Amino acid sequence: MLFNTPYLLRKLGGSGLTWEFTGGHNELYLTFDDGPEPESTSIILDILDQYGVKATFFCVGENVVKHPAIYKQVTTAGHAVGNHTYNHLNGWKTQTSAYMKNVEKCRQVVASDLYRPPYGKIKRSQRKALKDQYRIVMWTVLSRDYDANVSKEKCLEKTWKYTRPGAIIVFHNHRKALEKIEYVLPAYLQRALDAGYHFKVLGVGC
Repeated sequence: MLFNTPYLLRKLGGSGLTWEFTGGHNELYLTFDDGPEPESTSIILDILDQYGVKATFFCVGENVVKHPAIYKQVTTAGHAVGNHTYNHLNGWKTQTSAYMKNVEKCRQVVASDLYRPPYGKIKRSQRKALKDQYRIVMWTVLSRDYDANVSKEKCLEKTWKYTRPGAIIVFHNHRKALEKIEYVLPAYLQRALDAGYHFKVLGVGC
């Protein structure tokens, strides 16, 4: 059960993928996948606002179309957004031509040159097709907030354990993760701020 991405897996993933940022100061990059959605987005935004933190939301296009007002809340609050395909496609199970059409469909409603492949699964052909149009963003730390076998306490401790300067952290903007998010996110943000970290959105000075 991995909470961080080992060096070997990064190498196997191929070139053109951003896993973390090195050489900077105590900067962290908080990201949320899969939204927007009514059950979780507003709660996440409220927590981030309480701590004065900005994040990057990788949005599923069909969710943006279903919940435009919630999506607007994200952008109006000053958070960055990224493309997460229109239908949350698994790249390993999708032909590249169909995959690219789905990414482009999402781009019509999510104006961003940031891209994260759902499940972290992307073929070499898809990566090559995307790399000139997007920064393909992976992650340093996977919180596993969606995993029913991971307690909220373990989610917090493991996410914090693997946090380091320049890390990209993944949480999920989804009702399945909401119970953990409400517990983990405030505690994680407080620890990070107390430790001297500050948060940046992706795409700004990156």
